[in-house]
Amino acid sequence: MESKRIKILLWVITIAILAGSAWALYATGFFQAARSPEALGEYISRCTPWSHLAYFGIQLISVVIAPIPSNITAAAGAFLFGLWPSFLLTWGAVAAGSAIVFMLARLLGQKFAGQFVSEKLSDRYLDVIRRKRDVFLLLAFLFPFFPDDLLCILAGLTDISFKRFFLLVIAARPWGLLVACMVGSATVSIPLWGMALLGAAGLAVFLLAMKYGDKLEDAIMKRFEQ
Repeated sequence: MESKRIKILLWVITIAILAGSAWALYATGFFQAARSPEALGEYISRCTPWSHLAYFGIQLISVVIAPIPSNITAAAGAFLFGLWPSFLLTWGAVAAGSAIVFMLARLLGQKFAGQFVSEKLSDRYLDVIRRKRDVFLLLAFLFPFFPDDLLCILAGLTDISFKRFFLLVIAARPWGLLVACMVGSATVSIPLWGMALLGAAGLAVFLLAMKYGDKLEDAIMKRFEQ
């Protein structure tokens, strides 16, 4: 009985914090600013002298409630703070956010997960995570077309240990963030022809991901389901 009361209290506190955070982001114009890295950078710079702390908080909250990819905010942060400060802040916030949603799902169960993960996504991924765990999560965190934040919530519903889950997050999630920070900071000196090649390669990867991303994801899923 006492355990049930604690869960109810934790649930109420969690909903209150998430709702308050969502309202604060909306009221301060975050969702409008998040349409582009430039506008987001202006939004963060208005928080001076607490802009670094505000950036960390935005990255942390976005893992849970904001439908904004961390790569976009990472690029905006890199433009303001430089490559390594933005990367470390982003990596720390994403890792912390992943750990928080994992633990909330573990403590509060399906009721919490259902508020963020649709039944369709839950049916698609949860069984595979339970059976394949480490290998699937590692690949899912590395590939850009998997819903990383939602998978962290679903992982909390499985029997994977927190230590093992967190090691996977630390090992696999930072690489896309590092690339985004490198682009945003523009600290890497690349000649014009190199920029053209990177742009063409990036466009090709984007188009291939748009056209074949679902098929590649389905192929990976079928492989794990065998």
